[in-house]
Amino acid sequence: MLVRTLQEISGTEREVHAENGNWISRRLVLDEDKAGFSFHETLIKAGTQTHIWYKHHIEAVYCVAGDGEIEDLKTGQIHPIRDGTLYLLNDHDEHLLRGGSADMRLICAFTPPIIGREMHDEDGAYSPHPHQADYDKARRA
Repeated sequence: MLVRTLQEISGTEREVHAENGNWISRRLVLDEDKAGFSFHETLIKAGTQTHIWYKHHIEAVYCVAGDGEIEDLKTGQIHPIRDGTLYLLNDHDEHLLRGGSADMRLICAFTPPIIGREMHDEDGAYSPHPHQADYDKARRA
């Protein structure tokens, strides 16, 4: 059994800050925990915009505080986000995530799991997992 608190990971390698200051990701469960997914609390700063395109990951996101919106860059659709909203990036959806009038507190799960301190590359993606082919094969099955 694993028990971990936000307090104990704050200020450690598991707390990752965006270089541009748009977000903070607190990575509660990582690949090394061997759960098959990673689990994070992410704070999106009010008034910011972040381009994201998880080419190698599927992400489920549940908002528990604050507000903002997500724009699907393929369709142009914009969806409001607030407490109680879930969105699933199940098709490697390229999007813009915008913080609204108050910081958004999001609870996120990734598969394949995040290894550690990944940051978005120039395309808005994280690097592939070392066993990416296995995860892709399982998803297609």
